[in-house]
Order: sequence, then C-alpha cells, then structure tokens
Amino acid sequence: MKSRLPQEFQGGNANMNQMVRKAQKMQEDITRVQEEIEAKEFTKQVGGGAMELVMTGDKKLKSVTLKPEAVDPDDIEMLQDLIISGVNEIIQDIEDYGAAEMEKVTGGVSLPGLI
Repeated sequence: MKSRLPQEFQGGNANMNQMVRKAQKMQEDITRVQEEIEAKEFTKQVGGGAMELVMTGDKKLKSVTLKPEAVDPDDIEMLQDLIISGVNEIIQDIEDYGAAEMEKVTGGVSLPGLI
C-alpha cells in the first residue's frame, strides 16, 4: 500500500529543509486555528427558539436563555431533554466547525488528536 503524501513530499529528490519548513508552517497554522476556534463563541437555538445556548469553541458553556413557555413545572422532563439536546447540538456544531477549519489548514491530511 502506498502512502498518500503531498506531491512535494514524494520522491527521493525532495528537499528536506523545504519539507521541515512546510511542516513547521503547518504546525503554526494549526496552533493559530485552534486558538481562534477556542476563542470563538457559538450560539444555538433549540426547541423552536425556546432555549438559546452560547458556548465557546473550547466547549465552555457561557449562557443559557430560556423563554418562559419553555418552563412548565408539570413537565420538567421536557426541559431537561431540551437542555441535553441543545448542549449536544452546540458541541456537535463546534466539532464540525473545527474539523472544517483544520481541513483548510492541513489540506485534508488526517492528523489524529487535533480536534
């Protein structure tokens, strides 16, 4: 099985210094993108707008805003389900965004453990 390396990294005549510089540049770009993602705020509305969540890219929940109609003392389970659903959805949004941004930097090369 052949490995899939970018064209400039293939062959015996590859310039090692050039490869090292490109790898260092990619690492710098990855670090920059990770920092940008962590600082970015994500907002998600669920339950037809009954709840709004704000979370940072490093998955710290900043706020939960509930509309009064979302709070029914006779149906606490619905509110609990809404919160769980919303948190899971916003985390998935953050992960999808991070993966897309990393793909731009890495050119689609899979680097396990990045995001």
